[in-house]
Amino acid sequence: MSCQETQALLDGYVDGELDLVRSVEVERHMQDCQACAQVYKNHQALRSAITGGDLYFSPPAHLHKRVRAAARNAHHAETRTRVWPWHGLSTAASLAAVALLVWSLVPMLTGPSAHDRLTRELIAGHVRSLMANHLTDVVSSDQHTVKPWFEGKLDFSPPVIDLTEQGFPLVGARLDYLDNRPVAALVYQRQHHVINLFLWPSPHDAEKGEQTVTQQGYHLLHWANAGLSYWAVSNLNVGELQAFVQRVQQATQNTPGTSTSFRQNPRGASQSGAAREYAREPWGWRSPAG
Repeated sequence: MSCQETQALLDGYVDGELDLVRSVEVERHMQDCQACAQVYKNHQALRSAITGGDLYFSPPAHLHKRVRAAARNAHHAETRTRVWPWHGLSTAASLAAVALLVWSLVPMLTGPSAHDRLTRELIAGHVRSLMANHLTDVVSSDQHTVKPWFEGKLDFSPPVIDLTEQGFPLVGARLDYLDNRPVAALVYQRQHHVINLFLWPSPHDAEKGEQTVTQQGYHLLHWANAGLSYWAVSNLNVGELQAFVQRVQQATQNTPGTSTSFRQNPRGASQSGAAREYAREPWGWRSPAG
């Protein structure tokens, strides 16, 4: 968020009118920008001065009665000059009001769609992660440290890709809860921007191309591959976020997530420890020795 954007939102921030996402963005900017922090202090001082008693004028006691009397007289005069030529006009107006009320209540009764609810959950999860000590449960740029950390915590094995050479270093990972289930959240970074990559099994979600959603200043990119649903969330510009998604898609093209319920290995071996090693590698079957 730039200084111009932050200062444009300061009045609403001082008055407590911003939503959670905007408030967090303003606070994060002011932590690093002394100029905007000073402008915020000036706003606070001005607000305190305006609300002080010295600047308030107390109207005389009779002014309130005079205003009310003038309003009543104006209302009576307007009522006397009205002529209603049609007796059915009031009935039609009532019916129109009822129809308008029902039409306005339909969205409230049906509520947001499942896609809209999930989008809100994803943004909320991303914002929560940016708060102190919420970003990662395991801090590591080594995919062979992050991936085993999920063992026993999820009912699937998420593919963990290191994209440091492509300019998107892996920071760590954590558990999150979305769409009524625990999910994996892989955390990447692009300069000072955080990218949360949420993923969970979606066996009924056919493989689909990339979908982009922009809401509350955040970009969300969604796609499905090999039985997994992916959501990348960040305030990074769309072009760079799409580049990140392309790198992930290329690396996971033949990397399906695997269930922790052990499967029979392709050679028909029994469910021994060796067979389990075969089943748990998402990038292919490997022997216990390899």
